[in-house]
Amino acid sequence: KMAAHLKKRAYEEFSHVIQEEPKPPKKLKLARKPSPEEVLDLSTAKTPQAAVQLLLKFSNNLPDETGAVEGAVRHLLEFWYKEKESYVRSKIAQLLGRLAHTPGFAAAALVDDLTSLLQAEESHQVRAQLLDSLLQIGHGLPLHQDLHRKLVAIAQQFLTDTYHLVRSKCLELIGGLGTAGVAGKGDVAVERILADASHDQDPRVRTSALQAMLTLHQRGLKLSLGGYQQTCVALTDDYEGVRLAAVKLIWVYSQLYPETMVPVASSNEELRLVDDGFAKICNMVNDLTMTVRAEAAGLLGSLHRVSARFLEQTLDKKLMSHLRRKRTAHERAKEMYASGEWSTGKKWGDDAPKEEVDTDSISLIDSGACGAFVHGLEDEFLEVRSAAVDSLCELASNNQTFAQQSLDFLVDMFNDEIEGVRLNSIRSLRKISRHVVLREDQLDTVLGALDDASKPIREALHELLCSCQQLSKACLNSTIHAMLRNLSKYPSDRLSIWRCMQQVGSHHADLVATLTPELLCAHPYFDATEPDMDDPAYIAILILVFNAAVSCPTILPMFPEHTLRHYDYLRDSLTEMVPQLKLEGHRSVMMSPERQRRPSLDDHGSFLQHILSRLGALQNMQHSAAVELLHMTIRDLERVGSLEPQLAATAACTAMYLHCHMLFRKALSDQLWAMPAALGAVQCATVRASVRQMLGLTHQMEQLFLGLSSDEVGCVLQMRLKAHTLQLLVDLRGRQAGAKGTKTSSQLCELYLQRVTEVQSYLNSNKVQPDTFTQALLAEMSMLESSKASLIAKYLLPLLQGHIPPSMEIGNCVRQARANIIEPSGESDNVQRFTAGLALAIDVDATLDNVTQAQDVLIQLKFPDGQTQLTSVRPADIHRLGPLRHRVLTQVYLSHQQWTEPCHVELGMVLPYSGGDQEEEEERGTTASVIPLCKPVKIYILPTPTKR
Repeated sequence: KMAAHLKKRAYEEFSHVIQEEPKPPKKLKLARKPSPEEVLDLSTAKTPQAAVQLLLKFSNNLPDETGAVEGAVRHLLEFWYKEKESYVRSKIAQLLGRLAHTPGFAAAALVDDLTSLLQAEESHQVRAQLLDSLLQIGHGLPLHQDLHRKLVAIAQQFLTDTYHLVRSKCLELIGGLGTAGVAGKGDVAVERILADASHDQDPRVRTSALQAMLTLHQRGLKLSLGGYQQTCVALTDDYEGVRLAAVKLIWVYSQLYPETMVPVASSNEELRLVDDGFAKICNMVNDLTMTVRAEAAGLLGSLHRVSARFLEQTLDKKLMSHLRRKRTAHERAKEMYASGEWSTGKKWGDDAPKEEVDTDSISLIDSGACGAFVHGLEDEFLEVRSAAVDSLCELASNNQTFAQQSLDFLVDMFNDEIEGVRLNSIRSLRKISRHVVLREDQLDTVLGALDDASKPIREALHELLCSCQQLSKACLNSTIHAMLRNLSKYPSDRLSIWRCMQQVGSHHADLVATLTPELLCAHPYFDATEPDMDDPAYIAILILVFNAAVSCPTILPMFPEHTLRHYDYLRDSLTEMVPQLKLEGHRSVMMSPERQRRPSLDDHGSFLQHILSRLGALQNMQHSAAVELLHMTIRDLERVGSLEPQLAATAACTAMYLHCHMLFRKALSDQLWAMPAALGAVQCATVRASVRQMLGLTHQMEQLFLGLSSDEVGCVLQMRLKAHTLQLLVDLRGRQAGAKGTKTSSQLCELYLQRVTEVQSYLNSNKVQPDTFTQALLAEMSMLESSKASLIAKYLLPLLQGHIPPSMEIGNCVRQARANIIEPSGESDNVQRFTAGLALAIDVDATLDNVTQAQDVLIQLKFPDGQTQLTSVRPADIHRLGPLRHRVLTQVYLSHQQWTEPCHVELGMVLPYSGGDQEEEEERGTTASVIPLCKPVKIYILPTPTKR
């Protein structure tokens, strides 16, 4: 009877007909795109102010179709002749120049109209705007040389205009379009025009003339040497803009003609142009305005061909040789022979010079050029000081003698009041450290800066000490003790100090050998107390001596017995900082031969291939055996990733895919799928949890791993499609049991078919062969689109059960995006207390590896009550360390109400992604889909009550 009852119930279930009410047809609203006359109808403007408002509104939404642009240009030109106000015509001229850049528009035909308007225009403001529009048209047509010559000829006609802005725009047009071809006679003509304009009575026009010459150089046109002397005269101009442009031009001439000899003013001497230009730019370091001083100080560093005597003079405020050029003995004898007489010594003053020497006339270097870098480093503005430090470093890196002379000045900049200048000087000294050796007094200044409160300053000093050569044993001893004091004062610097100790030990092995007994507290007769291995200072000393022992084996016999035991511990825990040492004869600490031999990368790679080869028989195995094999394989892959960092990303990605495979098999193994009845609430929740986990894993595979091929990404997308299929079946079967949702069955099917179309588009565009499930699904797409929700569910279930997901073999060496939180370490049990309702600032120091968009990374805070806080990182707090490697130094603010006892707050780095299910996110109470980049660290906090 029970079997008959179930058969009857199943028959009723499958024969039950659901009649849906006809949906009302959707009404389509066709909107015609308005024509330019409708968008811009200036005839309705009664006043000039109303016309300007219409023009401003039109400029915010310019048309992009050629026909619309032509109509708008026609309408603007027609309104031009009717308008009497100059500011309205100026706005129209600006719009005409912008519309000329529309792709497909014949901008060359507009030049004649603008030229005729320019000839008839009387307003100076409108003329300047028309010239600017013509320049924009010329830039948009770079290959029309005839048009450029025509525009340059038009600009020459208006160079005599009485208004400075018109003349400036003419010079800008000449510099931007004049003779864009090969250098020839036309180039000299253009330069002559600009040179004449550089003597204009208006300083703004003079500035435009020099800027136009710079534009010629930027366009690839070589400037002639004739304009050098005129540019030198412009250095003494009263206007700041003229001097600024002249300094840049002097630098250009020094780069173009470095070896050309130029005469010195009021003298018969000649100098190389690069030396003369260098001296003149040095003189501008004493300019009245900060902008010119900063520009001059910054340009000095790129003049690498300057003579050594000019370089040395920039560090000394005293004038060289009393402003006289020293003559050789041969030159003095030749001059005496040419005079025809010799001094007898009997007559007073018979060897006196024939004429008085004017020291100003024979000066090879202006007085302001002497000590140029000294003046720049002592400037009151940080921009000038920072530019001077950059130039000093650039020149010193190419000249060892100059580097040694500039060492004192760079070390003095460590005491600057601005953190950016101090940091720049430290990094500059590190760049030239291969040329210099620090003296004891200089080293004291460097070590004194370790007390700086800024963490970037201290880390830059650690990098500097890594590359510097220590002069003596006393210097090395001072350095070590200063680093230990820094570690005691700032425990968060331990990793940076350990890396510094590693480099110092490897570079100064002989000096470290003399200090080893003192550092390890070793005595030849008495045993010392064994230090604590948790002490960061003791670890720093061990890293120092272990790295020194690689180059100096005589240190090894000095090690006490406990030091050898500690070496084994540090070798395993800090492998990248502690090198491999040859400890023959120390049997007490020697490992067994099996443990001494570390598996190589090839061994781990072959083991990984062996693990993946076991998955070949997965398709034909029973459910329980297949799940057990998948579980064992995932465990082995995690072990391989922990042993070999180079294979960690490949093992992690494969493990995630196999985890999805295992969840998929478990979800389909439930016997309730074979029953026609609706799924219960417990079964729906279980399967939804598996689907949610599958979707999260597939998004992690797609977002976290770099280097996946198109076929591998296709496997991930098809696995996600199976998860969505399973989710659709659960939702449809759950609706039969009365479960409610925000979407109807038809909407769920439409969303599912949309996802199928997206996967199909990716597979077709990347030529990826779909698996058997996707092939069968795509073959029935036309039937699925026209079927009802119940028929889709009945078709998809056997399709899922009949096609097992294939295995994914990763061929490339993939890399995984990850984060490493250095601070807070999460190891402190000290409670951080703050007043409830106020904010607590937490310093965060983390590194990001293989993250393409570092600015998208968020900091996530999870509170004990379940609340989650996501904080974005400021772009200024993200520092690039290398390709796909960044460092985050920022602060996170958290706030909460009063707690009765301290609790832990989890802090982690996450990466947001798009593509999550909005309905699931609403059910979980989250507003964004994020992927964790690391394990969160715990912070122990307690919001205290407000004091009354």
